[in-house]
Amino acid sequence: MEISKKILEELYLVSGLSSNQIAGQLKCSEGKVNYWLLKHGIKKRSVADAVYRKLNPSGDPFEVQKTLSKEDAFLLGLGLGLFWGEGNKKSPDSVRIGNSDPDLIKAFLYFLRNRFKIHSHRLRFGLQVFTDMDYKAAETFWATHLGVSPSQFYKTVVTVSGKVGTYREKTKFGVLTLYFHNKKLRDLLLKEIDKLKKIDYHADVLP
Repeated sequence: MEISKKILEELYLVSGLSSNQIAGQLKCSEGKVNYWLLKHGIKKRSVADAVYRKLNPSGDPFEVQKTLSKEDAFLLGLGLGLFWGEGNKKSPDSVRIGNSDPDLIKAFLYFLRNRFKIHSHRLRFGLQVFTDMDYKAAETFWATHLGVSPSQFYKTVVTVSGKVGTYREKTKFGVLTLYFHNKKLRDLLLKEIDKLKKIDYHADVLP
């Protein structure tokens, strides 16, 4: 018995069900579902796409603005610059940036919230402090400064203190890493950075 293209489009493309879930709903074999998907020319999702849908059942946890005002363009440049310079580009499925400067992290968080309208409850934070610091006070400082919940923090990593110097003065609140676990947004940011890399920054030499 044929499974109509309309039903498969509704269940597979619109509702985002897997072929296995569709088989269970229609009380048939998964092989039959896959056969009619192919027959109707409905392209199957890749494993990566399937995993992404499973992790984001309600759709993307962010939005991309189609038109940019001057303020939006400036904010985009600021955020991309911060991620390009300070972000962890090797993380395959997360937007990740770490720094000891509270205002730098706050600026990047503002960029994510206002340029991409991220779902803030998906944010996570990792804090590293030294043994001679009050880690509870550091956690409270970062949560208050960024306007986030302490429940969004991973367990704080405490590192044995070294010599006190300039670097330690700059890290009196520890080093904070911001995580937004979403491969699509991470790839989007890297794509925008690749565009910046292709710009000819050569300036004419003044006589």
